[in-house]
Amino acid sequence: VLFLQMGWGDLGAFGEPSKETPNLDQMAAEGMLFLDFYTANPLCSPSRAALLTGRLPIRNGFYTTNAHARNAYTPQDIVGGIQDSELLLPELLKKAGYINKIIGKWHLGHRPQFHPLKHGFDEWFGSPNCHFGPYDNREIPNIPVYRDWEMIGRYYDDFKIDLKTGEANLTQLYLQEALDFISKQQASQQPFFLYWAIDATHAPVYASKQFLGTSQRGLYGDAVREIDDSIGKILRHLQKLGISENTFVFFTSDNGAALISAPKQGGSNGPFLCGKQTTFEGGMREPAIAWWPGHIPAGGVSHQLGNVMDLFTTSLSLAGLEPPSDRQIDGIDLLPVMLQGKLIDRPIFYYRGNEMMAVRVGLYKAHYWTWSNSWEEYGKGTDFCPGQSVSGVTTHTQEEHTYLPLLFHLGRDPGEKFPLSFASEEYQHAMERISGIVQQHKDTLVPGEPQLNVCDSAIMNWSPPGCEKLGKCLKAPESDPKKCSWPH
Repeated sequence: VLFLQMGWGDLGAFGEPSKETPNLDQMAAEGMLFLDFYTANPLCSPSRAALLTGRLPIRNGFYTTNAHARNAYTPQDIVGGIQDSELLLPELLKKAGYINKIIGKWHLGHRPQFHPLKHGFDEWFGSPNCHFGPYDNREIPNIPVYRDWEMIGRYYDDFKIDLKTGEANLTQLYLQEALDFISKQQASQQPFFLYWAIDATHAPVYASKQFLGTSQRGLYGDAVREIDDSIGKILRHLQKLGISENTFVFFTSDNGAALISAPKQGGSNGPFLCGKQTTFEGGMREPAIAWWPGHIPAGGVSHQLGNVMDLFTTSLSLAGLEPPSDRQIDGIDLLPVMLQGKLIDRPIFYYRGNEMMAVRVGLYKAHYWTWSNSWEEYGKGTDFCPGQSVSGVTTHTQEEHTYLPLLFHLGRDPGEKFPLSFASEEYQHAMERISGIVQQHKDTLVPGEPQLNVCDSAIMNWSPPGCEKLGKCLKAPESDPKKCSWPH
């Protein structure tokens, strides 16, 4: 699984005009393109939790109840994380003898009980958070980079990212880790699961020296070109080792491109409205490519409504395992779609924090709430929909439409600009079907314990495991738990 912050319109295969992703375009030509594939949340950590549990963030706890419909994620001072009661994909794959590795960003909590090696992974090279910083190591510590159980350094201190030039060799380190891991498992004939979760396209964007200045799209394009090159090398490596026909590879993103950092450090969401942080299509519809030579027919294009949670169920199916029966699993098995071209009827739920904002059924999308961000934040220059204001849709107050949802036909209107007339027969007919699905969802929903409610600066990455050996332990302040506050 390959996972990063990229927009639907960032790949040549999806129509990006500069055509700078030849390897991903080739992957699409050799595999299947999903045009209607979604993430489970418009923000990083809840969508990663959903991918690995097969469950909506409202169920697995990656949300907040501190304020209505707030997008909450896991910064350094968050107290919560992935709970022991959740069953993660690597934990389940172990039962079928898989060796599991995460490379890159974990983002499901950084305290010891949330460590990925306690949740089914056997190896880790990467970081609990994104590469934010540099911090002063007094008010806020720089974020650690781990090898397995222990930190081996910190971003900016030991793993350099030049914010002036955008130069960093992290993607090359992550690529080499992937190639070495694949070689090792092939040599020992071990089935493996590799979660390659690089973060170069997340602002502050970075790329290696040989890619800097090579894209028509600036630094963001440089980062995309390096990721594309890396994926090409991983796929060729699988072919060279003779295991490509035994290896299922899926490429997608954790949320839409962050238009707040565009155009210099943000991607493109193609024809879709807004971007990361929102439940409009630009925030949650993702580029997605499935590749499995000899199994998935080349050049396939699917309109199956897919979701990152499906990768949980599909991966278990590939390993000959059943999903857990003691909990609600939201992911579906996509194998019949990829291998036989079937279409499975299922809804897509668009959550923001503790609120179901919208639902898609077939080609119709109904908005029960609209909100981009507050007037106050917008007035400070925070804009998730730059150049895309749609009156009555991209609202700066939380607008409830529960009794008369705004309805769009995404086939005719992928940009969500033209709500259907409430009086039309088409509206009545579509809403009849959607209302029943929403009612059933809400009636059976059991929310998980919210993990993103409490923040405490004392639990930041002051002294992660391994810091003593490196002389990198920092003094933590007194514990002072507070309610986390989220402006968006």
